[in-house]
Amino acid sequence: MLSIWPLAGIGEVTSGSDLVTVIGDAIDGSAHPLADGDILVVTSKIVSKAEGRFVQAHDREDAITAETVRVVATRTSADGSHVTRIVENRLGIVSAAAGVDASNTPEGTVLLLPVDPDASARALALGLRARFGVEVGVLVSDTLGRAWRDGQIDHAIGAGGVRVFEDLRGSTDAQGRPLAVTLPCVADELCAAADLVKGKASGMPVAVVRGRADLVGGLDLPGARTIPRTGERDMFRLGYDEAYAEGFAAGAAAR
Repeated sequence: MLSIWPLAGIGEVTSGSDLVTVIGDAIDGSAHPLADGDILVVTSKIVSKAEGRFVQAHDREDAITAETVRVVATRTSADGSHVTRIVENRLGIVSAAAGVDASNTPEGTVLLLPVDPDASARALALGLRARFGVEVGVLVSDTLGRAWRDGQIDHAIGAGGVRVFEDLRGSTDAQGRPLAVTLPCVADELCAAADLVKGKASGMPVAVVRGRADLVGGLDLPGARTIPRTGERDMFRLGYDEAYAEGFAAGAAAR
């Protein structure tokens, strides 16, 4: 049985906060002691805040540009009031605004994603394992949109001691037919499920997932950096309008 609950008692995280201590103290105050196989889902914002990922940016667009390595699509709103940029950031994640966050930050600053979310997740997992003497995993989550679907859900951008995929290739379905491509991204599924109890404005940025101990393992497991499709594996490199313009330009140049 899968159980998920939020951790209460986590106050405002600031630059330099020790997240192992902050989260560990919240666990000590919880009615649910940690157990082997538990997975903690930690919102990336508090990781970024603890790591001091604030930058001075009176113009958020400049910060987005600095974090962008490739523009996928750009759209201007119908009333012309704002521009949405879908870009690939330095972590290989394709999202709106390169993950730059201007909400709940000091005036004149924005918050960037962690430098290395996998390393952050592993450090948290290592510290919590040492403090509580149990083998736990950590996922760092961020809110992302999805191609072809409205709305946003939480995805994994960092993983420490957690298998991010459940590889079913080579097994069979209930009718005995072989599964050739079935590779559920369980890290994303767990992050989305955890957000149902964390919420967006509840002040509870950490949730504990129990019931998937099979996914917890060594800290040398591949992290969430293995999830994004990049390079030649990216089948959706450009937005529709951008792909059309690129193809039109290439055709004109070949004449």
